[in-house]
Amino acid sequence: MSFYSLTDFLEPVDLAVVSGDAEIREGQIGKTILIYQDEMPDLSAVDVVIASCNDLRGDGDLLKGGAGTDKIRKEFYALYQWHKDIKIADIGNIKSGASISDTYAAVKAVAAECLNNKKRFLLLGGSHDLTLALYEVYQSQGKIIEATGVDAYIDLSIDNPTRSRNFLMEMLTGDPNFIKHYNHIGFQSYYVHPTMLETMDHLRFDCYRLGKVKENIEEIEPAFRSSDLLSFDLSALGSPTFWEGSSPNGFNGEEACTLMRYAGMSDKMKTLGIFGYNQKHDVNSNMAKQVSQMLWYYIDGIHFGKTEASLNEKEMFIECHIAFGAVETTFIKSMKTGRWWMRMPDNNYVPCSQNDFNQAGNNDIPERWLRLQERS
Repeated sequence: MSFYSLTDFLEPVDLAVVSGDAEIREGQIGKTILIYQDEMPDLSAVDVVIASCNDLRGDGDLLKGGAGTDKIRKEFYALYQWHKDIKIADIGNIKSGASISDTYAAVKAVAAECLNNKKRFLLLGGSHDLTLALYEVYQSQGKIIEATGVDAYIDLSIDNPTRSRNFLMEMLTGDPNFIKHYNHIGFQSYYVHPTMLETMDHLRFDCYRLGKVKENIEEIEPAFRSSDLLSFDLSALGSPTFWEGSSPNGFNGEEACTLMRYAGMSDKMKTLGIFGYNQKHDVNSNMAKQVSQMLWYYIDGIHFGKTEASLNEKEMFIECHIAFGAVETTFIKSMKTGRWWMRMPDNNYVPCSQNDFNQAGNNDIPERWLRLQERS
């Protein structure tokens, strides 16, 4: 399959609808991005491929294509492109199928072609269960991955018939399973049954409460660096200023952009989706503006991540040999980006934070170390 054959699954971008009466100016993303309009552009030199899927049936909405992600496009195209070294393409809307399973298949086909051609794939989605289609790409290839979810809820509710509220059960416990590890970031305790956390802990998955992440958001960056797949549900964002019906609590706009920048910085993370957009709750386009800025920071993160040295370039890292308890190991810090790694007993270096290094220096075993050892 080539990119050109993907047009069977796609609806091209209608630039007249997206831009409206606004003129796209020189230097704005709308002037530099490759867009599938009349024909599929040449994607051979592209770094990031963006597509959208407006299917909301996983949320119980009967509308197959009502999410309205073109509102996000309009805001994104109007932002200024600071990193022209990062080539971006927008290949339009993935068609909603006769059934939700057909939509999954279409998303999977498009995402797989992007990954097979070594492109980062970013999906702007409707319902959160579309995450399954991204996971199925790796599943079909037999590739074991690490995944990260950002969500106020933990979507393991097997007694809830709404697909977007139960899909994680299939993704995390299906047989055969290809999830080596899963991080859940930003859950809000009052939305989560205590037994769900017990289940996640039993599976040795890591769950980070909203308040804990907001206290020190930098501690979350290593989880993004280790992950292949990110699923970001907009329910994780708080304050009704974003849109009608959102939680009073959650990540603010700046924090959401920081998390997306971490996603861009990760060389390993090639697939991600931003889910939960619904235009009928976004009358003033505040959420569309927010998501467009999250996309901008994702691109900024890719640019920053490209400056990182390979771990084989020893001269570009500061080595620190530390003993804590009965363990002797090495921490390394990048001279280019300031990021940290620690060497595990199997001699592999894993992403960590400066706080992990500080804990080890105080003769305390870092919690990240313990969790990794539990899973080994």
